Amino acid sequence: MTPRSLFRAAAVAELVTWTLLIAGMVLKYGLDAGDLGVRIGGSIHGFVFLAYLVVTTVVAVNQRWSVGALVLGWASAVVPYATVPFEVAVARRGMLEGPWRRTADERSGVWDRLLFFVVRRPGVSVAIGVVAVALVFSALLVAGPPVPKG
Repeated sequence: MTPRSLFRAAAVAELVTWTLLIAGMVLKYGLDAGDLGVRIGGSIHGFVFLAYLVVTTVVAVNQRWSVGALVLGWASAVVPYATVPFEVAVARRGMLEGPWRRTADERSGVWDRLLFFVVRRPGVSVAIGVVAVALVFSALLVAGPPVPKG
């Protein structure tokens, strides 16, 4: 899997889960069908949102994006359906071209060394990433919804 294909998959997954969340909200608020759709769609979307942030960060480090491009990538996940247009824009600019970097060069720093670990051990890295996202997701569930119940 290339940086481009991974980022594309994450962007599309984020778009799909926005649809699930919005459909749940339509059911809850438009059709007064209860909150099950929001609970399910929101949970899936929350998990994929966090995973998208991780994937965006890994791809940004690999591709040596500027901090501004990274922040814009993160922000695209906050706006419904913005991740795919962002992915198309960075792809057109050539910001997703090339393979995973596996060796250090004169510009490599701490983040690059972490990237090399991730690229050399994808199975372990995916497992660590899923556990990390699940822990953050669980902590957010314990903290409660972003708006008070009312």
